Amino acid sequence: MHELVLQVPEGLVDTVSEALAEELPALSVSVEDADAGTAAEHALFGEPGLPAPRSGWQHSKVTALFETEQEATEAATLVLAQDWAEGITVAALREVAEQDWVRLTQSQFAPVEITPTFWIVPSWHQPPAQAQRVIRLDPGLAFGTGTHPTTRMCLRWIARHAQAWPRVLDYGCGSGILAIGAALHGAQAVDAVDIDDAAVEATRANAQANGVQLNAGRPEAAQGAYPLVLANILATPLKLLAPLLAGHVAAGGDLVLAGILDRQAEELRDAYAPWLALQVSDSEDGWILMTARQGAAAGMA
Repeated sequence: MHELVLQVPEGLVDTVSEALAEELPALSVSVEDADAGTAAEHALFGEPGLPAPRSGWQHSKVTALFETEQEATEAATLVLAQDWAEGITVAALREVAEQDWVRLTQSQFAPVEITPTFWIVPSWHQPPAQAQRVIRLDPGLAFGTGTHPTTRMCLRWIARHAQAWPRVLDYGCGSGILAIGAALHGAQAVDAVDIDDAAVEATRANAQANGVQLNAGRPEAAQGAYPLVLANILATPLKLLAPLLAGHVAAGGDLVLAGILDRQAEELRDAYAPWLALQVSDSEDGWILMTARQGAAAGMA
């Protein structure tokens, strides 16, 4: 393997990255701050799950991986030959030691404790001895591996309120982890829906791997009222979905929302106020879990 490292002005980051990834045989392309570790280092801030406000830093380092030195050299030559390539320089072209990338990736994911008896365990690990309920889930394309605070808080709520829910809705299911968690904790029927077809397929595969039955599909598959409605998305879509999600909560049922930052609590309360009285039920690392019970007064959800 050989690595080509280019210094690229901010305005050309997208162009260079697309050229390397789509027109040249790069195996991977990544972008970093060329000033990282110096006084000029600058962070790109964006809400988790949303695009960064800019595509690159003022001085960006674009790194592309190639099978051979010849491919890396030809890629550098082609990029620098373009009439738009002013300001681009080659920072390095070097051999990269072979690694077992699968084993390296697996080593970064350990079992995740939700409660002392409820764990998320990648397939290459053995469950801890104290685990009574286990979700087997490997990192994949769909969001939701149990490592993010929003997912852990939702699963903690499910474990602490476990009952034989007649129906559960997981809206924006991602990997299906919340739907699976509900099924493992007594839910009799679970609908898991998402706008992303890859998430729907991942949910079906993960449910099968965990031996649980659920219905996975597009959002229109959610029909009627549910004693429990779960939605771990982000604050903006949660606000837009307020009438829809509140309308799916059965009388006496619970709504559990995540993907919300501490500072967004009041705007979520306001968005749902016509239907439900949301309150903060859990918090972790700057994220909060908000819940409400249909028919409950404010402060009693």
